[in-house]
Amino acid sequence: MTRVWILPMLIVLCGSAVAAGLLRQGSPGTAAALLLGFVLLAGVNSPLIFPRSVGALEARRRSAADGRPIVFWRPGCAYCQRLRIRLGRDAHRLHWVDIWRDPAGAVAVRAVNEGDETVPTVFVEGRPYVNPDPRWVREQLAPPV
Repeated sequence: MTRVWILPMLIVLCGSAVAAGLLRQGSPGTAAALLLGFVLLAGVNSPLIFPRSVGALEARRRSAADGRPIVFWRPGCAYCQRLRIRLGRDAHRLHWVDIWRDPAGAVAVRAVNEGDETVPTVFVEGRPYVNPDPRWVREQLAPPV
């Protein structure tokens, strides 16, 4: 199991344990609803909610060609989730780099954040912006063709 799946799996395991306890107490409806909530929470914290990640070098190459911003993120980051969810369908118009999967991405983020892996860090035209407002990020996107 890779590191990106640890948090979602822990959430599902905890939810299963709580649901099992509720089942033993005779509350199957509550157990089912709670387990569903935990599974949804795990889904939000999984790599499934984000567009497919590319490496930092590939993202830079693509960004130079098409002008799209690059988002450096990591699974489990609430601010990254907020950005992804608030961008909605526009999220696929950015290049996403998972810093836990790409060492070069982690290095790029640490270089602009005084050694910290603070995400989301968005690069627009080569300039870094740490945890920008999702509305601002949307404004940086070229109109869809």
